[in-house]
Amino acid sequence: MWEKVLERFEKHAPASVMTKLVLEQAVPAEWVDKVFDDHRQRQYSRELLFSNVVELMSLVSLGLRPSLHAAARKAEGLSVSLAALYDKVNRTEPELLRALISGSAERLEPTIKTLGHSSILPGWKLRVIDGNHLPSTQKRLGPLRTERGAARPGFSVVAYDPDLDLVVDIQPCEDAHASERVSVLPLLARASAGQLWMADRLYCTLPVLQACEDTGASFIVRQHSKHPRLMQESDWQESGRVESGTVREQIIEVKGGRRWLRVELSLQTANDSGDLVMWFWSNLPDTVSACQIADLYRRRWSIEGMFQRLEAVLDSEIKSLGSPKAALLGFASAVLAYNVLSVLKRSVDQAHRETQPEGWEASIFHLAVHVRSGYEGMQIALPAENFPLEKTSQGLAERLLALARLIKPKAVAKSPRGPKVAKPKEWLEGKAARVHVSTARVLKAAKSNKQAET
Repeated sequence: MWEKVLERFEKHAPASVMTKLVLEQAVPAEWVDKVFDDHRQRQYSRELLFSNVVELMSLVSLGLRPSLHAAARKAEGLSVSLAALYDKVNRTEPELLRALISGSAERLEPTIKTLGHSSILPGWKLRVIDGNHLPSTQKRLGPLRTERGAARPGFSVVAYDPDLDLVVDIQPCEDAHASERVSVLPLLARASAGQLWMADRLYCTLPVLQACEDTGASFIVRQHSKHPRLMQESDWQESGRVESGTVREQIIEVKGGRRWLRVELSLQTANDSGDLVMWFWSNLPDTVSACQIADLYRRRWSIEGMFQRLEAVLDSEIKSLGSPKAALLGFASAVLAYNVLSVLKRSVDQAHRETQPEGWEASIFHLAVHVRSGYEGMQIALPAENFPLEKTSQGLAERLLALARLIKPKAVAKSPRGPKVAKPKEWLEGKAARVHVSTARVLKAAKSNKQAET
């Protein structure tokens, strides 16, 4: 009986079945509770397990529930009150969130490697780091109601692997005014040889660069206008051309006798900030050329696209969660959901690679729509104890590919848009800007004018 129910969902809602499989691989309840026990500081479990909290927040992030309150009201078997649930959420420790993200990424990595992926720089593991500040929240907390300024619940420094399209580590910070440069140091403490860390100019400080090099890792960081003092610098040498401009290089020495490479990229056209010249610092070996370094830095923008997808596709910014710990839990839950959808996207891309034109790829947005349309029905019709799971990464990858072939490529294809055309901004009197017009009358007049011209 249950096999036939599962077959119907595999045929009509394969994305929902895939999501269930990947979620059980990334954050199974037993593993989540073990992470809680290993990394908790002051929290403890009674009737409400941390795995229940993660499950409810994941439903919100995937768009299956509009809010945590709605998810809790509809949850069956929730043995505590809403007040107890919110108390648990508001006390979630940032160290626990970091362990949850990094651990789940490690659990998904073997499956992604089995599915197959390409390397931007063969032989190196890339890590792109950047900060993500959560937007202002509603002022529901008593002490905030008298404040005129916007209430900022905190931020996270994120480490992103563009090869795997996974967020592999985060450092949550409750204080929205804390320094990102200091918050990145715990991430760098886990760096290792064979990794290449890339960051924007905010992180071009001696403590950050030294911390990265001391672990044996390499870095590419854009130069800040107030960069560390140079003790010595060699003459510039021409290195060649890349797609965006010309490149030259020099050796620089900073305090402590550390010698690094500085690469200058002269752009053919100014970037969005109006810069025509960009400089990068790196400690990569000579086997990686200056032109490669200049080209590699462009990959740093991949993390900006990831943040945009987090905000647009998933509910990573829950404005009703005003407590810093709760808001950071909401962001971490969205990161978990993004990693799950990333595995789905890779599966669909690999399954249809040979039948689709070059450059075709699936859209995370459309995959999320498919998941939302069938996931809840599957949860109701198919009990968890009757849902067969895969125990190995090889078995999971094969099953994901089989399910991905049942998804119609046209239904989930990405629709890239062309570059925006800049429109001149004309001055308009305020009175004219506030006038209302009837859309129907304007369209009718335009149609009449067009017919008159013909």
